[in-house]
Amino acid sequence: MGICASREFMGIKENVDQETVNGFGEEWRKFDQSELPEHELVELFESYFSIFPWDNLPENAEGFDVGCGSGRWAKLVAPRVGRLHCIDPSAALEVARKNLIQFDNCTFHRAIVNAMPIEDAGMDFGYSLGVLHHIPDTQAAIDACVNKLKTGAPFLVYLYYALNNRPCWYQVVWRVSDVLRRLISSSPHRIRYIASQIIATLVYLPLARLSAIMGKIGFNVSNIPLSSYRNRSFYTMRTDALDRFGTKLEQRFSRDQIKVMMEKAGLERIRFSPVEPFWCAVGYRCSKDNSKKFILTSRTNILILFFSWGLLRFPSQH
Repeated sequence: MGICASREFMGIKENVDQETVNGFGEEWRKFDQSELPEHELVELFESYFSIFPWDNLPENAEGFDVGCGSGRWAKLVAPRVGRLHCIDPSAALEVARKNLIQFDNCTFHRAIVNAMPIEDAGMDFGYSLGVLHHIPDTQAAIDACVNKLKTGAPFLVYLYYALNNRPCWYQVVWRVSDVLRRLISSSPHRIRYIASQIIATLVYLPLARLSAIMGKIGFNVSNIPLSSYRNRSFYTMRTDALDRFGTKLEQRFSRDQIKVMMEKAGLERIRFSPVEPFWCAVGYRCSKDNSKKFILTSRTNILILFFSWGLLRFPSQH
């Protein structure tokens, strides 16, 4: 997927692609979410956080938002918690500061995911939505997030899905669009912006409005590309078109792959949202004993598979 190698900085191996970081800084300065209707922000928030265990958080809970961008999710999380650490490696952090100026319980950190300046095993919750698939080593990024959680604390993550629950023709359409994404995302920012806005106007908007009309008539529109935007504003379409086609580093994962990564990071009781956006999942940091048990079980399963393969490949001659 054209993943860039990590870099060394002050003795820390940086799990970051700087071009992608710079691109998001430009994106959130352009689309600071000031034009996003409040009701739509709430709807989007509820679609992502529908499986988040708000009722299980302690009073005055302290947590973190990794890749906070413009601060659109933090705007609705901050009133519910005691302290929220907003973390982003890009210039978007200044947009978040401005958008969250009314909240005195938000702390801002311009940092990469594997160098977050917050206490290890000290957070009551954490979340990262639409971010970690833009990082070279997504597994290491999830590991870094989970390392900041207390035992039993929840972590909510949204990662782009691999479209494996879609028809073959749908996946072909996506592959064609991905070729276009690679071309556009390699261009200068001005060209990326103009191209993405043309796509939003000529592709996103017509398909979204067609889905809305067909849905009202009674058709199942779930397999129409971009049907999830049928009730969204054009502002959201413009934002997401730049996000989708202007970002150079993008990775996609199946539900099973996400579950395995979360388990490897030390999360248990993993639950996936059954509705779009796919895939949004929550897990809880398990104790060290349970983490070791998972690693041991995984290694045992590998040994069993290897042994079984050996028996099949070299059957007994008796």
